[in-house]
Amino acid sequence: MKTTLFVLFLFLSAAAFGQYGYVPSQGNVYQPPDHPLHASYTAMATEQTILGGGGYALANGDRPASDFPQKPQPSLGEIARQLREQHNQQAKKSRFVWTNI
Repeated sequence: MKTTLFVLFLFLSAAAFGQYGYVPSQGNVYQPPDHPLHASYTAMATEQTILGGGGYALANGDRPASDFPQKPQPSLGEIARQLREQHNQQAKKSRFVWTNI
C-alpha cells in the first residue's frame, strides 16, 4: 500500500512538473507600455446618454414613512411569553403528583 502511494505520488509530481514547460535562462525585462497621449489636454467630448429610448421621468422626492402606517409590532419578549403560555395550555398534565417524604 505504501509503495503504491509512493509510486502514485511520484507519477503525479512528475506530471505536474512536466506541465511547467520551458523556462529560459535569461530573465524577461519589464518594459512599461508607452502612452504618449494619455495625459495630454484635449477638448471635452460631447454629452452622450446611456439611457435607451430617451424616455422622460419626473420625481418630486421621497414620501415620508408616515404615509404608510403599519400596526405596531410586539416585542420579542412578548412573543416569547405568548408562545410559552400556549405551550403550557397544550402540554399534558400529570394526573398524580408524587411526593417523597
